[in-house]
This record gives sequence, structure tokens and C-alpha cells, in this order.
Amino acid sequence: MSLLSELTIGDAMPESYLQATTEELHVRATKAKALLGDRLYILGHHYQKDEVIEFADATGDSLQLSQIAAKQTAEHIIFCGVHFMAETADILTLNEQSVILPDMRAGCSMADMANIDQTERAWIELQKVFGDTIIPLTYVNSTAAIKAFVGRNGGATVTSSNAEEMVEWALTQKGRMLFLPDQHLGRNTAVKLGIKLEEMAIWDPIKQKLELQCALKDVRVILWKGHCSVHMNFLPKHIDNLREKEPERNILVHPECTYEVVQASDYAGSTKYIIDMIEASEPGSKWAIGTEMNLVNRLISTYPDRDIVSLNPFMCPCLTMNRIDLPHLTWALEELVEGRIINQITVDDKTAFEAKMALEKML
Repeated sequence: MSLLSELTIGDAMPESYLQATTEELHVRATKAKALLGDRLYILGHHYQKDEVIEFADATGDSLQLSQIAAKQTAEHIIFCGVHFMAETADILTLNEQSVILPDMRAGCSMADMANIDQTERAWIELQKVFGDTIIPLTYVNSTAAIKAFVGRNGGATVTSSNAEEMVEWALTQKGRMLFLPDQHLGRNTAVKLGIKLEEMAIWDPIKQKLELQCALKDVRVILWKGHCSVHMNFLPKHIDNLREKEPERNILVHPECTYEVVQASDYAGSTKYIIDMIEASEPGSKWAIGTEMNLVNRLISTYPDRDIVSLNPFMCPCLTMNRIDLPHLTWALEELVEGRIINQITVDDKTAFEAKMALEKML
């Protein structure tokens, strides 16, 4: 079953939740969470809305939430994030624990850019060209099926927090690396480790074609042609405009941005890195941040004594991440109180076993 078809399956939320006021939903969600007590644990990704984050027992980026999920003993885990994150939580928790995604439509466009059929076809073709010289790495922003593919082929998962460490490890295992599904994180990380752009090729899964600028023998990194639709909206012209108008403003971006944007910025790093940089910064310092808008707005609110703006003034939040809202969270909580589990994410045992091999190499 494809991720797209999985995301269309789920219970329909009653219309009454959309008609309720924010104040009413807040009271009901608070009551339901209290009734569930330690049977429940709520995970919230940094890109979630404030109305959702305030109910989270733990917030974090993908790596932090993966580590937290692996340690949880609660009967039910509500994951306020996107589909691949809830899959990861299900893989890392016990079979008797349920993982719930409040809205099954909360997907990830990047994860959708590498499905298992495309990946297996690519692997066959790349093996024909390069032989057994490639180890696969996948960003955690990928489906359980892709993680399982990587696991059974000796590879590992990575996050933006540990990409350098994992890429460095991969290149000690074999002479080449296939990095999927985000070409930009792969490229920016490889460059940081001293690998030349000319030593990188791109695999186009649509054309089923390898794009390269060097001899085949010189290829060290093969990048999957995928990207984050949010971070692609930060452009070099945004940096040029800021440099001209406010040269003293620090520019801080996520490595899912393009190579050109990362190179033109002052700092680049994971979501956690961005948060830590702002926390450690001096009051009065000026920042332009290139990442998801909910997080930028939260940093603006948390640090009013810093001058923080979005690198792209017309940026909007991640649309799929924002499928998780207070009505859906309240619905999921109240259903649990009534003994009903809605929108449970389950990964079959074989896929989970192979994906866990890739995840455990990272964790």
C-alpha cells in the first residue's frame, strides 16, 4: 500500500469538533488528558501550532522525538507530527502500545518523493553501474518501507542533527553512498565533510536516470532527487536583499535549504541547532531564520528581546504538518477516554524489524 493511499484511510472527525470554539476545545482536551493520566504520552514536533504544542509532554525535532518514543511505556502515544514520524514511533515502541496520528492527512511531501518501488528499481540500476560499492542512508523523513530497505541493505537513518556523523560513518563502510530522499541535506552535509560537488551525482526517480558531472569512477555520493517543499521557498535573493538592507543581521538556515542558500548564510544546522543558537544569542541581536514558520513565530514569542524575522517574509507554515490541530487532538483524546483508538499507525512486523536495524544504527 502506498503512503498516499494510507493517508486517505482514517476515521472521519465529527463536524461538531470544527464547530466548537477554541476555548471549549481547550477545556475538553485538558480534561481528557487528565483523565487518561500516565496511560497517555503526547509527542509534539517543533513545527506544530502553539495550540497543539501546549498539550505535548515532550517537544523536539525528529531525532529527539525518536529517542523519546523509544523510551516510552505509556499505553497510548499521540504523535503530533506527520505520518513518517508516527511510523517511527510505532517501530520503536512495543506491540501492545498504540501510536495515534490525530489526522491521517498529515503527511510529508519529501517522504512521498521516494516510494519503495522507485527505490528498489534505482538500487538495481545503480548496482549494475557501480557494483557492490554503495551503502544507502535515508533521512528519517521517509516511509517505514524506505527505512526497511535501507536496513536490509546495511545502511542507517539520519536526521539533520546527526547527518555529518552518519555520512562520515557510511563512507567508511563502502566507497559510495546513496542518500535519500532529500538531496539538499545530503549535498550540504557532504560538502561540509570535504566532498566536492563534482564527486556527487543525482538519481532522478521519475526519469530513472543518473545525472553527473564527472566520470563514473569518481562518484562518491549519489543524491536522490527529492526536497522539502517548505525549505525550497528560501532563495538566494532573500539573503541578497537582507545583506543590502541590514548587513548586521545574522542569517541562520536549515540544511534542507539549497546549497546556494546554505553557502550564503552565516549559520546552518538542524532544528535543534537553530533553537540552541537563538537561546544562546545576545539580547538585542538580529536574526533572519530560514525554516518552518510556526517555529520561527515561536522563537519570536519566546525571545522578545531578540530581533527575529523569517528569511522569507512571505513564508507560511508547513501545510501538511498543520493538519494536526486542536479539533483533531481533542477528538483523539476524547475517543481514548471512551476506550476507542482512532487513526492508529501500525507498521507490519517484517518492515518494522528491517527499519529498526537502520534506526538503531543511528540511535
